[in-house]
Parts: sequence; structure tokens; C-alpha cells
Amino acid sequence: MPHTVYKELLEVMKKRGGDFSGMDIPEFFDMVEELFTPEEAAVNNAMPRGPFTAADLAAQMDKDQAEIENILEGMADKGLCMGLTLNDTPYYQSARFMPGILEFQFMPGRRTERDKKLAKLIDAYKKAYRQKAGQSDTDFPTNRVIPVERTISQANNVHTYDQVQTFIDKNTQIAVSTCFCRHAAELRGEDIHGMPKEVCMQFGMSAQFAVERLGARKVSKQEAREVLERAESAGLIHMSTNLADDIGFICNCDPWHCVAVTHALSKSRPGLFFNSGFMPQFDPALCTACETCIDRCPPEALTMQEDGPPVVDLDRCFGCAVCASGCPSGAIAMINRDDIPTPPENAKALKAAIKEAKSQAQ
Repeated sequence: MPHTVYKELLEVMKKRGGDFSGMDIPEFFDMVEELFTPEEAAVNNAMPRGPFTAADLAAQMDKDQAEIENILEGMADKGLCMGLTLNDTPYYQSARFMPGILEFQFMPGRRTERDKKLAKLIDAYKKAYRQKAGQSDTDFPTNRVIPVERTISQANNVHTYDQVQTFIDKNTQIAVSTCFCRHAAELRGEDIHGMPKEVCMQFGMSAQFAVERLGARKVSKQEAREVLERAESAGLIHMSTNLADDIGFICNCDPWHCVAVTHALSKSRPGLFFNSGFMPQFDPALCTACETCIDRCPPEALTMQEDGPPVVDLDRCFGCAVCASGCPSGAIAMINRDDIPTPPENAKALKAAIKEAKSQAQ
């Protein structure tokens, strides 16, 4: 039987929400008993909402401050909570499983035996969770695609949230870390198809946390642009939270291992669930029928015609522009599509949209 503190942790993680928030299945307890010591689990369960100090939590738990601070420091270094130093004072904050704890485990890029064990335990929990939760095509997307900006036709309406450069320009703190999805897959012995791993990007306080605690590398704006160019060249998909502003990260995802993409591809119409709001347009005069775009397309949304350029299945197309960025003859430009809703303005609006979608599905 699971220790009582881990049963309490189950209820705590359910309340925090997010993806894989907590489910009473054997795989959950197998995972959390490896992630948390009983002492760490107790501290996790007592964490209040919002930032707090070790002194705050020690008083709440009626424990010695030095003891609680030592546990919190260890948890922050292990990616079991957030930890930042502001004005010379360490602050901490609880974390969800995803986005959060399950990702933080692999961002440092470690390769210990424990990391390999965790990669398998976390993967087993995710699969069991998805299987028991079932599949729904009515979920409101929590993630969105950001297109490759240079491929967008100049005649089209381009919002600031459609441009990765916007998020680089507006942030002074930028970090790059290991892709947790591909690294975890490697730890499980899976093929990552030669895709680069050092391409996940964090902004603002998320960047500070990643540098201080998770082994991320602080980069300049120019270095950040070079990272994105490397990802585009490899055929990776720019992805972030489905918000119009204030995103804390840009992931560069593949179609084999990355959670957001594989979850979208499990839908009957993935292109309506995970999209940038753009679609490819082919110039027949420039297309040489080389089929590079078909090979690069992550959701396999393109089909070659006998006479003419490829046709696109909009039920599958992500609007990621991986096809356009790799076209050797420049025959593809991205244009607006009008059946994809604009991203919610902020986290509150996103939460309301998710709630509304769930209520309509019932």
C-alpha cells in the first residue's frame, strides 16, 4: 500500500491541475515514490499558492526553518518545485506535473541510472493516464503552433503572437535547455532521428529558474535566433502555450516524442486542435515535385499529385511551415486560414475556454 503522504500528494496534484494532474492508478505511485522522498512529499503537500519563503513554510508546518530550507533547496535543484533568488532572498513556488515537474526532470540533460528509471516510470504513468482518461476531440487546445515567420506571405495578416522574434525582442532574460521529450526518449533507448536537443527556450523568470536550477544556458538575443534557425532547419515545430501574450517558453518539437504533438496526432482531426492559424499555398510554377515538403511534414498532411503540386489535408495540417522552410525552390508560402480561433489573451481567458469546452462535451 502507498504511504499516506503519497496518497495526500495525489489529492494535492489533482487540485493543482494541468496535464497529467494526478490519477489514482498504480503507475502514479510508482512514479511519485521515485520522484519524492516522504519528507519532500510532505513539504510539497504543505506548499501554499504563490511564492513563499522557507520561513513562511516552516511556520506553517511548525518545523525548524533550517530543516525546511534544506529540503526546499534540494527540491528546487531536483525540479520538484520552483526556486528563484530575488533581492538576495530565496523564494519557492509549487509546481504542477505538466507544465512543470515531469519536464524539469530531463531539462538538465543528465544520464544517470536514476534518470533512466524516471524516464520509464514517467512514460508509463503518462500512457496509463491517457488510456484511463480516454480521448476527446472537444478539448480546448492548451498549446499552439508558431509558424516560421519568414515563410508567411506578405499579403497576409500577421499578429505579433505569430512571430517568434516578438518573444525574443521583448525579453531580457532568455535561456536554452535540453528538450525534455527527446532526452527522456533517449534515456528509454528510443531513436530521436538525429534531431537537435539543445533547442528549448525559456523567457523571463522561467529562464532565470532554468539557469539557476536546471542547468540551462543563458543566451543573447542573437544566440536565441540561431537556436531557432537550427530548429527550423531540422524541421522542428515551434510550439508554446496557447496565449496571445506572456508566454514563458518556446519548445521546438518533433512528431515522435514531444507530448503536445503526439497528443494532437492522436486526435481524429489534429490540424484543428494544434495549429498556427496558417496553411501552405503552393506555386505550381515554382514547384519541382521534389517531395521534400512531403518528407518534412510532421503530421503527414501533404499528398503528391500526378500533375501539379501537393495537396494539403487541412484536418491534419498544423500550419507549422516546416514544409515551406525546407522547400528548395521557394514554392510554398503560408497564408491565413479562417477556421482557427485566435489564442486567448491571457491565462484567465485560456482557463475559461478550457472549462467551456469541457462543459459542452458533457
